[in-house]
Amino acid sequence: MKVLKFGGTSVGTAENIKKVKEIVEGQKGQIVVVVSAFGGITDRLIRAAHKAAEGNPVYATDIDNIIDDHLQIIDTLFPDIAANTAIRNGVEPIFDELKSINKGVFLIRELSEKSLASISGIGERLSSKIIAAYLGARWFDSRLYIKTFVEYGRVHADLVYTYKHLREIQPQLADLSLFPGFISSNARGENTTLGRGGSDYTASILASAFDAEMLEIWTDVDGFMTADPKVISRAYCIEHLSYAEAMELSHFGAKVIYPPTILPVYQKNIPITIKNTFNPSAPGTLINGRQETAGQRQIKGISSIKSVSLLTIQGIGMVGVSGISMRLFASLAAKNINVILISQASSENSISIVIDSSQTELAKMAIEQEFKRELSERHISNIIIDNEMAVVAIVGENMKHTTGIAGLLFNSVGKNGVNVYAIAQGASELNISFVIKEKDIKKALNVIHEAFFLSDYSRLNLFLVGKGTVGSRLIHKIATQRDKLIKNNSLKIRLVGLAGRNSMIFDKEGLDPNTAIEKLEKEGTPGDVSQFRDKIIEMNMANSVFVDCSASDEVASLYLSLLEANVSVVTANKIASSSSYETYRKLKETARKKGVKFFYETNVGAGLPIIAPINDLVRSGEKILKMEAVLSGTLNYIVNSVSEKKPLSQVIIEAKEKGYSEPDPRIDLSGTDVVRKALILAREAGYPLESSGVEVEPFVPQQYLDLPSLDLFLEKIAELDITFEKRRQKALAENKKLRYAAHMTANGKAKVGLIEVDHKHPFFDLEGSNNIVLIWSEHYFEHPMQIKGYGAGADVTAAGVLADIIKVANV
Repeated sequence: MKVLKFGGTSVGTAENIKKVKEIVEGQKGQIVVVVSAFGGITDRLIRAAHKAAEGNPVYATDIDNIIDDHLQIIDTLFPDIAANTAIRNGVEPIFDELKSINKGVFLIRELSEKSLASISGIGERLSSKIIAAYLGARWFDSRLYIKTFVEYGRVHADLVYTYKHLREIQPQLADLSLFPGFISSNARGENTTLGRGGSDYTASILASAFDAEMLEIWTDVDGFMTADPKVISRAYCIEHLSYAEAMELSHFGAKVIYPPTILPVYQKNIPITIKNTFNPSAPGTLINGRQETAGQRQIKGISSIKSVSLLTIQGIGMVGVSGISMRLFASLAAKNINVILISQASSENSISIVIDSSQTELAKMAIEQEFKRELSERHISNIIIDNEMAVVAIVGENMKHTTGIAGLLFNSVGKNGVNVYAIAQGASELNISFVIKEKDIKKALNVIHEAFFLSDYSRLNLFLVGKGTVGSRLIHKIATQRDKLIKNNSLKIRLVGLAGRNSMIFDKEGLDPNTAIEKLEKEGTPGDVSQFRDKIIEMNMANSVFVDCSASDEVASLYLSLLEANVSVVTANKIASSSSYETYRKLKETARKKGVKFFYETNVGAGLPIIAPINDLVRSGEKILKMEAVLSGTLNYIVNSVSEKKPLSQVIIEAKEKGYSEPDPRIDLSGTDVVRKALILAREAGYPLESSGVEVEPFVPQQYLDLPSLDLFLEKIAELDITFEKRRQKALAENKKLRYAAHMTANGKAKVGLIEVDHKHPFFDLEGSNNIVLIWSEHYFEHPMQIKGYGAGADVTAAGVLADIIKVANV
């Protein structure tokens, strides 16, 4: 025997009921079917009843509409006149009863629990009659066999009585029998219900009483999911759960199955399968008593409950006093307030509980009444209520005795800026639950889902400022490397936001990198970079990375607020790290404290790895004694390209056109760019250098750099062609070359300027726009560490930025 339960969505329309018939007819052996009310009917019945109690005559129209909807389904399922008439006659008394009860409620303006139970159960009585006739099943009235009693204000199934009466009728079951779900009665024969979701419970009770081989719950999803698919698009169906895991997940917000459903079948070791009425070929989720083998995923799923409040009572007068907890929970139980989660510190100074937000004021009043004396004497100092909270739970039997689960869990949410207010974990280690702000729930679920490898890949959400040369090439690289990153690094990079000078565009599901810039230009909304920053923080997305491919000091000024909001920052913009040492220190310190990343490898040497090796030396305890470097690919390109046939002015224009220089080459020629890079290297080496401590000789005289416009500068710079050529020729005659270099010594002094080097110096053969850094340390003293390579150009800079982005994901 199998018991098959079909929920409200599965029987929501005539077309859906036809699908149910196909599923039932495909079964073998004896079948018992349990059905819910047609989709949405129970809620409509309850709303109409409350309108009647309020004296609102519209209730009658609502009832008529409910009846019409049932008649419409009957007409669709039973086109034969005789069959149609027969089923209409069968349900007509239930329609009359519905009208009669509601009329009584309307007349006396009172909706008793007894009347509400009768009204809310009519949906199942109607649907079961109609579907039983359509399937050709023998119909049984669940109210005659499933009995309930009230305890602590809640309705409970009397399983001893219920099992006895169900077993008595088992010989009367046909090959196909049908019971309405949800409805029951008490010992006096009065209508009761098993609670919302109670049709699952009905099916479980029947399966247990009849010793079924399987209970199948047919719903509108493929099974239990690793997380709510409405929140996490990458959530997938869990193939197998133990009874305990299923109970935990269903209790904490997974609406796939009604929690009490599991106990009756668990006691008989009857497996449950969750199946999708609209995708019957999907394997679904199997729930049974089988234990997981070692090596399988440590957690099975993530669940959550929203619209809850965290209530905390605290006071030093509670410490060591017995009975506090008993009195607290007794006072809440007396008001039928369900406690979802409990957390108490070992100091006994405070007890925190989570309850449904709708019961917050009632709970507070009950506690204040119970602890009236302790509050007046300040033994209990305060009752604190935090509203708009949520509970998140991770569930899995493989968590037992596995070290590091809690560490991984709280590290993943913490580094994304999700604050945890309370934690609860039982000794069974099956469930770790914690309380957060409801606004953080989406972010928390996403980062936990990734942290425990429930997804095939990690995901970074990028917010990019700058669509110029470097920015556009970065976007291109993201597009071309996308498949490779997923395959080789299990990393998916999504461009979620893009901003230009005065416009921005966002897409939570990710902009298409191939069309993102065009879409920004056509559909972008007006806004400055501060508004872009505010939107990033407001979106509160997991694994957010802000990428700066601009050269703007305004954009650089946003880094601190983004890091404080737990957004990692990757930048090719040198301004922030080369501004005041205090700003540099604060950015680094904030990133460290918040557990996010602040990467800027491309600030020096474009795609050339310079900062990382210096960091490695310093972390290993090395003291860096001296550094010499050619840090401007632009200026090195210029000194290497100038010749008798190609004067200085022509090479400067050429460097600008090829993208080797800043859009305004005066920034490079002033030495400002090299000073910034030298400052960054000195600081990474452990020296708190300020720009005022750098002696600077510009590449060209200051009067040319002070010209009011770039066009005028490019026109006037030709005046230096002869002078520069003479200097070059003089160096050449002495077998030397010109290099624009930076020099830093152990006393923290630095100098930047044009120097001459002979053929023995490592700078001598530096070609094109290459960079070179020489590092002397305690161990690299006789022979300095040498880092050399291509140090300019949008492509290599974009590649370096992408490398930093990948490092954010720790892959």
